[in-house]
Amino acid sequence: MALRSEYSLGHSTLNDFLFARVGDEKDGTDLTVLSALARLDLDPWTEADRLSGLTKKAATSALAAAIQSLPEGHWTDTDMQSIAAGLVELLPKHGSSSNKSSTVKASPERNSRDTRPMPESRKKMIWIAVGVGLILVLFLVRLFGE
Repeated sequence: MALRSEYSLGHSTLNDFLFARVGDEKDGTDLTVLSALARLDLDPWTEADRLSGLTKKAATSALAAAIQSLPEGHWTDTDMQSIAAGLVELLPKHGSSSNKSSTVKASPERNSRDTRPMPESRKKMIWIAVGVGLILVLFLVRLFGE
């Protein structure tokens, strides 16, 4: 069962890798890379970013070792290597130091350290919303009295 798009991070180049299927759980549900890394007490995005900075061979070995260390894993050494190799193909550029800053783009939400001024159009929309809210309150007070 694939992850529905509303639950994925639309701005991350790591989605294909993180939400890829590693194998089946004992209950028959899919085990994703994200779940597997989280179970190993690793931050999935940090680990995926780290793996994408390695060569394919090194990333495959590291991921195979991680899969092997899953507590309830039931894969053979050959399975782990082929699963890891397929998953590594889903990572952005391998062994490139230039992908470190481009792997996860900044969130569209404003950051408290973001000192850029708010666009005029956004300010106008906020003031319009405040005005409409005040008019609505005044209307309701007049309609129902105090």
